[in-house]
Amino acid sequence: MEPSPTDRALDALPHGPEFRFLDRLIRLDPGHSGAGEYVIPPNAPYLKGHFPGNPLMPAVLMIEAVAQLAGTVAQSDPAIRPLLNLRLTAVRAAKIFGPAVPGQTLEVAAQIAGRLGDLVQARGTASVNGRVLLEVDLVLAGETP
Repeated sequence: MEPSPTDRALDALPHGPEFRFLDRLIRLDPGHSGAGEYVIPPNAPYLKGHFPGNPLMPAVLMIEAVAQLAGTVAQSDPAIRPLLNLRLTAVRAAKIFGPAVPGQTLEVAAQIAGRLGDLVQARGTASVNGRVLLEVDLVLAGETP
């Protein structure tokens, strides 16, 4: 069976499975916006020390989930060649409103706010059960092929 465009977009992430914070894409408007999900595993190594007895997904990893989705959206634009070595280069205006805990499904959304050469500006959120836990503006940078 041929993978769907959303599956192919997610497979294009440069991260190994140990550092992927998107399990699946729910929606993809190539080059514009997308939505995805990440189920926070109860046995994730990062939870052991954050915090013992009351584990929380670190907010920086929620930001990383948004960045991974934003990169997926940006790299899927049919009108623009994918950038090489795309990575997170700036986090702006991050607001954290609450925690996500093991077993919850993190709902991630990202929109491309603008592009300038090898820079991509994006906005995103992370939510659980419709409750926004994180809002962030970020910048990704890559190299023109």
